[in-house]
Amino acid sequence: MTEQTARICILGGGFGGLYTALRLSQLPWKNDEKPEIILVDQSDRFIFSPLLYELLTGELQTWEIAPPFVELLQNTGVRFCQAIVSGIDTEKKRVLLQKGTEIAYDRLVLALGGETPLDMVPGAKSHAYPFRNITDAYRLEERLRVLEESEAEKIRVAIVGAGYSGVELACKLADRLGEQGRLRLIEIGNQILRNSPDFNREAAQKALAAKGVFLDLETKVESIEADTISLEYKNQVDKIPVDLVIWTVGTKVAPVVETLDFQHNQRGQITTTPTLQVLEHPEIFALGDLADCCDAEGQQVPATAQVAFQQADYTAWNVWASLSDRPLLPFRYQQLGEMMALGKDNATLTGLGVKLDGSFAHLARRLAYLYRMPTLDHQLKVGFNWLVRPIIDTLSQ
Repeated sequence: MTEQTARICILGGGFGGLYTALRLSQLPWKNDEKPEIILVDQSDRFIFSPLLYELLTGELQTWEIAPPFVELLQNTGVRFCQAIVSGIDTEKKRVLLQKGTEIAYDRLVLALGGETPLDMVPGAKSHAYPFRNITDAYRLEERLRVLEESEAEKIRVAIVGAGYSGVELACKLADRLGEQGRLRLIEIGNQILRNSPDFNREAAQKALAAKGVFLDLETKVESIEADTISLEYKNQVDKIPVDLVIWTVGTKVAPVVETLDFQHNQRGQITTTPTLQVLEHPEIFALGDLADCCDAEGQQVPATAQVAFQQADYTAWNVWASLSDRPLLPFRYQQLGEMMALGKDNATLTGLGVKLDGSFAHLARRLAYLYRMPTLDHQLKVGFNWLVRPIIDTLSQ
C-alpha cells in the first residue's frame, strides 16, 4: 500500500452496492489503512425492491422501502454521491460522471444492477410501463389513479411475463382494483414461475385463479399500441383492448457496462472469478445483476436480490483483504429459499425445509425482509411503524 489513503468507489446503490458499502465501513481497518469509501447512484434513495409492490396497495409507505442514502449512511464514514456514471477509464482508474467530474479509485465495485428492456416488441417503449424502481412505481401509481377516477366500468390490465414480478403485480393489482379490474397475465412459456419450486407455483396458480386473473400461456406479444395489445397464440394473432400494459420481462445491463473492454457473456454481463473480481482486472469487483458469476463449487448463480445480498458480504471482505494483504474468499451461495407476495394478506414461502402459504407466510415474509433491511436504525423505525400502524388504523375507524 502507498502512504496515501486508498479510495474505494462503489457504483450502484442497490442490494449489492449499498450493502457492500455498509459492510466495508464495519470491517476492522487499522487507523492508517482506513480507506475513503464513495457510493455513487443516480437516485437519492435506496430501493428495497422485494417490497416495491406494497406501494401500489398502500400497505407500505415510500419512506419504509425507499429511505434516502444520506440517512442510511449517517455515521458510517461512507460518502454518497448522487450522479450518473458516463464512463470508466480502467487504465487511469477513474470513474467519469455525467456532470463532468471524475472519481479516482484504487478499488472499484460495479453494482449498477439491470434495466428493463423495452425494445423487445414494437410499441413497448412508448406504451408499456416497467416496474423496477421508485420512479416506475410513481408512474404506475399515477396511471392507476387516472384510470380509477375515470368513468370506465372496467380497468383492463395486461401484465407481460409470468415470472416472480409479473405474478406478484397481478395479485397486488387484483386486490387493489377488485371488481373493477380485468387482469391478464401473458407468458410465452407453458407455465408460470418456470424456475420456482412446485409448492410456490401451485400456491400462485391458486391465488391467481381466486382473484380472477386470466392466464395467457404459450402466448407471444406481437406489438403494443396506445389502447390495444396484439397477442399471438398458435399462429393466430388477436388484438385485445387494454387500458394499461406492464412489462416485466428480461433484464439488460446498463450501457456503460456494455461498453467496458471486459469479458462479457451473451447477456452482456461481466464475467468474474469466484472471488467476484473482473477477469484481468483484480482491482475491480462486480456483483448482482451485471455479474456473470460461478461460485466456489463452480455453480452458476442466479441474478436475484438474494444473491446480491450475499455477494455484498464477500465483496466487502475481498476488497478489504486485497488492501490488507489477506487471502480472498471465493463466493459460496446459500440457497435460502424464496418468498413471494400473492396479494394483500397472502404469500408463499419455501426454504430450509419449510413450506408456508397464506397469512402466516405473509407475516413470515414481512419479518424476514425487516431483518434484511440495511441498517438497525431503519429496521427499528419500520418495525415500530408496523406494530403501531394497525392500532392507529383501528382507533381511527
